[in-house]
Amino acid sequence: MLSKNKVSKYLLYAIGEITLVVIGILIALSINNKNDEMSKRNAEKNFYRNTQQQLLDDAENVKGQIAYNSIYTEQFKYAIEIIELNERNLTDSLGSIAVNLTNYSDFDRQGNIYETMVNSGDIKLLQNDAIIERLRRLEETYIYANRIESIHYELVLAIVPNVMESVRLNTNKVENVEYLFGFKFQNLFVISLRIMNEKEEVYQRALYEIQEIIDLIEAELKD
Repeated sequence: MLSKNKVSKYLLYAIGEITLVVIGILIALSINNKNDEMSKRNAEKNFYRNTQQQLLDDAENVKGQIAYNSIYTEQFKYAIEIIELNERNLTDSLGSIAVNLTNYSDFDRQGNIYETMVNSGDIKLLQNDAIIERLRRLEETYIYANRIESIHYELVLAIVPNVMESVRLNTNKVENVEYLFGFKFQNLFVISLRIMNEKEEVYQRALYEIQEIIDLIEAELKD
């Protein structure tokens, strides 16, 4: 009986020891998992902060392009009217505007957020699928904006000889009034204006998409 009691006590002691060890392991694992989750969450929030700043910089850049683009948009509309009404008393003004056909907005973004995120593996940190999708969509908008800008640049290269044929570039003095007031030159303003209007639309779309992402990021940073 005494022997059996000793075995029972030993078994109870052993079970108790094992139970304490298991509990200790489970607590350690729980703490480790919480630390790991906290570390990942901190890395995720750090990514959001960096991305937010980059998007804010991009937004300011886009706004600058919109302002720059709008200046010439209004000028080209005015030039079309001058030619349409054949207002020869505004020849000098038309010549100055004609020289501006060689100017164009060019959005130079800070970097490719979505591609960098995928290549670096940061995408695995992000729990908010809506942010990932909107970053991808914004990247497509940026690419489209750059494509339109490239088309505008090619147009500018084609326009330069026409401007040089009618206006002296160093003084903006008109040397070929008839050509400047002809429908062919007017068409240059019309085509440029169409491309610039399309650029305006894509710039505005980019601003909208940037703000959407920033709003989502701010919600994540509050958690």
